[in-house]
Amino acid sequence: MLSNTTKYSGRYTGRFAPSPSGPLHLGSLLAALASYLDASVHNGQWLLRIEDIDTPRVVSGADSQIMQQLEFYGMHWDGSVVYQSNRIARYEEIFENLRARDLVYGCSCTRRETADRRYDGKCREGTSLPPRSWRLIMPDKLYSFEDRMAGHVQQNPFLEVGDIIVKRADGLFAYQMVVVVDDMDQGVTDIVRGRDLLDSTCRQMALMDYLNVAMPSYMHVPLILDEHGRKLSKQNHASAIESTNSNPIVNLNYCLGILGFERFNFTEISDMSLEDFWSKACELWATKYRKQNAL
Repeated sequence: MLSNTTKYSGRYTGRFAPSPSGPLHLGSLLAALASYLDASVHNGQWLLRIEDIDTPRVVSGADSQIMQQLEFYGMHWDGSVVYQSNRIARYEEIFENLRARDLVYGCSCTRRETADRRYDGKCREGTSLPPRSWRLIMPDKLYSFEDRMAGHVQQNPFLEVGDIIVKRADGLFAYQMVVVVDDMDQGVTDIVRGRDLLDSTCRQMALMDYLNVAMPSYMHVPLILDEHGRKLSKQNHASAIESTNSNPIVNLNYCLGILGFERFNFTEISDMSLEDFWSKACELWATKYRKQNAL
């Protein structure tokens, strides 16, 4: 059965949701740039959410540094910053709702037992051992959506990965659950994020179905890779982007090229203010990605 979750219709609300495991690097700047441009072109809101649910990875002060970096590059968010660490009670409420409907179950399998393979549902019918984690029952269903940059995407998460973890062995709620709850509660209509999260989307759509959540519009943008072909990430020790005593347009212009636009030349950058860059970049973005029904 093919499932296309109903889409949101209404005023554009986008978001940027970094994890405070360190300052922003060039790859996260690219995602922020694309997200901010899309919200700007559609006269929408751009929300900032700090995804600090994975507390062991949180670096003290990284959230403030991220905000300072965004401001240095000319990106200004709407409303108050949302922290996942302040929303644990909400996640617990959703989890208990799923549990009451028999949509999650305790799993006693270790990470070693389930590593690098599809989870086979070993604990679906119960386990005599104490649960280490809790898994969401994934329906045997083909999900599909049209990504605004990657094109047609379809996946049956049940066949690809099996039942996904929504509450970890350490008691923390998993990203796949909390991101759906956050986007639902914040009324996010449009998600622009890195291509590394493309496979997560259909898994999240299964949870959206259970929660009767309308599906946002998605755009998954290219990644910046290091010399080893790996995605730039904090885990791979990617360097932080400059946020003082430098021209922010240099990095923004580089990211614009990765997104498929012709970069401004050195002379243009030298004579350009940050406000001019954003104005010109929005014009470029609108030529490719402005929605036909945008107001």
